[in-house]
Amino acid sequence: MNKWLKYSLLGFLIVVLTLSGFAGGFIAGHSIGTGNQPLISLPGAPALVTPQTANTATPSDYQTLFKPFWESWDLIHKQYVDQPVDDTLLMQGAIRGMLASLGDQHTSYMDPSQFTQANASLSGEYSGIGAWVDTTGDWLTINSPMPGSPAEKAGLLPGDAIIKVDGDDMTGIPGELVIKRVLGPEGSLVKLTVMREGEKQPLEFEVTRARIVVPSVESKMLDNGIAYVKINTFGDKTTEELTAALTDLMKQNPRGMVLDLRNNGGGYLQTAIEVMSQFIDGGQTVLIEKYGDGTQQKYESQSGGLAIKIPLVVLVNEYSASASEITAGAIQDYGRGKLVGVTTYGKGSVQIWTPLSDEKGAVRITIAKWYTPLDRTIHKVGLTPDVVVEMTDADYTAKLDPQLDAALKTLEEIIAAAK
Repeated sequence: MNKWLKYSLLGFLIVVLTLSGFAGGFIAGHSIGTGNQPLISLPGAPALVTPQTANTATPSDYQTLFKPFWESWDLIHKQYVDQPVDDTLLMQGAIRGMLASLGDQHTSYMDPSQFTQANASLSGEYSGIGAWVDTTGDWLTINSPMPGSPAEKAGLLPGDAIIKVDGDDMTGIPGELVIKRVLGPEGSLVKLTVMREGEKQPLEFEVTRARIVVPSVESKMLDNGIAYVKINTFGDKTTEELTAALTDLMKQNPRGMVLDLRNNGGGYLQTAIEVMSQFIDGGQTVLIEKYGDGTQQKYESQSGGLAIKIPLVVLVNEYSASASEITAGAIQDYGRGKLVGVTTYGKGSVQIWTPLSDEKGAVRITIAKWYTPLDRTIHKVGLTPDVVVEMTDADYTAKLDPQLDAALKTLEEIIAAAK
């Protein structure tokens, strides 16, 4: 089943700065169509060639409504100083403006190039600086450099806002376009100017791009018989990698487990259900989707989980979003384990990505809100951990992890209480 044409559950476009594009994981759910046929019709879409054909191509019900649009189109072609204008850019700008008017940051337009990048496979192999980033703010912002990556070696920290790339000002440039400026071939150099909280002047970094291999699941045994599993994204290989990791860990008879979902911006909905199914019995509600017409749909866990009884603690932070919040929310609702860290991002909506005709890009439209098994909405509020623990830049620089320390302490308390 083609996973690239599905419900999107990305929290805020956490992406890897790579040649492959948006690899942080953000398209999820069920197949909604085939080929490149649009699943919606835009009023007047066939008329976006010349204004002269507008009256015949636009449905009669919309001719009056769209009259100011075509008047504006005509005035641009007649009066704008720099001619000829690019009709394709005008069309794309009109779509962006229409979707932006809804006031929903997750409803948007992607041009053909951006859509191609957005649908890159979540395979975990990239060429770039190796950092998870947030595209939704005024500037492209580093969420977390990957361990051992060029970004980490150069000294970039969480919260660094990229204001210049190779000396060019990025103010007002959409994050997705800034990413394109940061991307480049392996071994090439990129100069980043960043703003960092607490610093009076911008900081400059030179980063050499490299080939980055990021497993979607990492695991190991910690001291005192505690298993540790970190899920970086809910991608193509996550279920397979998680199953292998849990099989290996459970053979070692761990006393408890820490599931780390920090800096995980989401991924495939089906993967989130499969991940959750490893920790609870089959047939239980994982999430509920509610649509604008009042209908709703429940998604249930599968049977055969490998870690349904082991004491569990889940690590989350402000960059845990969407599919991560689905997993953490269900675990919290069922009392299956405790959450440790800080409040999650709060992405509780569902999007459909629909390719437009003639390969003219795609639109992403919010079509539903999702709720936890106990009917809680996390949209714009996030999940509040059972144990709140901050992690500072100083902790990060010193390679300290007070959140993991708190998770291990909480896990020991759960184990002790169960005796």
